[in-house]
Amino acid sequence: MSPELHYYLWASLLMLAAVVAWCANLLSLPGNWFNLGLAALFAWLSPDAESASPSWWSVAIILALCIAGEVIEFAAGAAGAAKHGGSRRAMVLAVIGTVIGSILGAIIGIPIPIPVVASLIAAVGGGALGAFLGAYLGETWKGRSSDRVLAVSQGALVGRLLGTLGKLAIGAMIVVVLGVDAFF
Repeated sequence: MSPELHYYLWASLLMLAAVVAWCANLLSLPGNWFNLGLAALFAWLSPDAESASPSWWSVAIILALCIAGEVIEFAAGAAGAAKHGGSRRAMVLAVIGTVIGSILGAIIGIPIPIPVVASLIAAVGGGALGAFLGAYLGETWKGRSSDRVLAVSQGALVGRLLGTLGKLAIGAMIVVVLGVDAFF
């Protein structure tokens, strides 16, 4: 196998792994950070400057995008609950609820007859529902009024959805940067 063909085979596998890692964001897993690790590993293992291989500059860009994605996700999620005066307890339980809800949603989506897509949509919905329930539990635990509990919980749900969308958009940019740098 020629070195060029060998490189493009590995670059194609890198892109497949990058898309899978990007999808991990839907499960509230650190998919963008997985892609940073993949980019750094690939740049380190293919340092040939003459071929199209990921450079350390692209790794730095991906690092900046990962940080931006986390800031967007955290800001949207926290702002949703905080906008309505949510407590720290509600915010922490909303994050825990998001992770549990995302995983359960993905599992519940498996039997739906639309392969992969159903699980991913169910994971996003489960994460939003988990954020709602976590914030609801946190605010109820604090003894807050039912109107405030509901408002904080709805804010956590909307914030989680917006945060997930923002992080997915950043993740898509990461995959594009990685693909352009690996193939062009």
